[in-house]
Amino acid sequence: MKTSDKPKSNTQEKPKTADKPKAAAKPASPKDAREALIASARDKQAAQPDPLQMLEPKKLAVRIGIPLAIVWIIALFISGWVSKVVALVVTIAVAALVVWVVRYAKRSRAVANLVRGADTPEARKEAIEKLESEFGKDDPAAVFARAQLELQEDPKKALATLESIKLDRVMPPVADEARAQRAMIHLVLGETEAAKGLVDKIDLGRHKDAKSRATIAAIVGEAWARGGQAKKAVELLDTLDPNDATFADIKPQLLRSRAFAYAWTNDTKRMKQILRQLSAINPQYLASFITKKKIPGGVPPKGVHPLLEKEAFEMISKSGMIPRKMEYRRS
Repeated sequence: MKTSDKPKSNTQEKPKTADKPKAAAKPASPKDAREALIASARDKQAAQPDPLQMLEPKKLAVRIGIPLAIVWIIALFISGWVSKVVALVVTIAVAALVVWVVRYAKRSRAVANLVRGADTPEARKEAIEKLESEFGKDDPAAVFARAQLELQEDPKKALATLESIKLDRVMPPVADEARAQRAMIHLVLGETEAAKGLVDKIDLGRHKDAKSRATIAAIVGEAWARGGQAKKAVELLDTLDPNDATFADIKPQLLRSRAFAYAWTNDTKRMKQILRQLSAINPQYLASFITKKKIPGGVPPKGVHPLLEKEAFEMISKSGMIPRKMEYRRS
């Protein structure tokens, strides 16, 4: 009998071990949701390719060397010295451009390395100090990086840093990036109108890189959806496939924007599908749709559809991320 009793005790212990993660789940809160979104943005930045990869000798030869060779061949076949002077001027201009691009790429890589390694409060503080001392205050790459680091501690401080970029003095794509980053922070803080005012000035046609364009489109879509232009947001977001491998590291942002857009166009079926996908990635993302009446401790987000909040709360409750005492606080 003793021998037969042992298997029974072993079979009873296994379910208890499997249930432990649920019991130990950390309660969700709007702050947790914000931190999850910020972490996702940080991971996206860390996954960006090395800018110097574009400047490999073989690629430069194809993109620059061959066109220059053609210019010189034409110049040599044309009699007179004017054609040679033109070819020389073009060559010098291209060389100067290459030098500038290489320097810019090296600065961008150095900035990216600082952000990538700043995974603790102490490391972030040290990285910010280096960004302030080793890079100019007007260097957009350094400003973006500093704001990204500050965002993890103080969103309003990060917003002030981004506002230091003079939008009329930088290249249009850089200005769009600054507007998008500022809008994202306004959305996190529940300042929908301020976010919408910024994204309305963004021209997505200026952004040719698929991932960069999708990242900005996610912010634009959310601002439109929460700011009264949900149909327009749906039209934009439906042009992007969140399941595309290219957008793997920005999938939560794309899904979050779609949830707002589908909710405000009363597309309940698609809204629920999106919430289930977000929950599968991380249930804490759902907390950003829930007001502090149901989950204390956060700023109630503006522009959240009541049905979106209800469904998000139901799903996050079932996930075990909210203690039972909080579940009874439904309103």
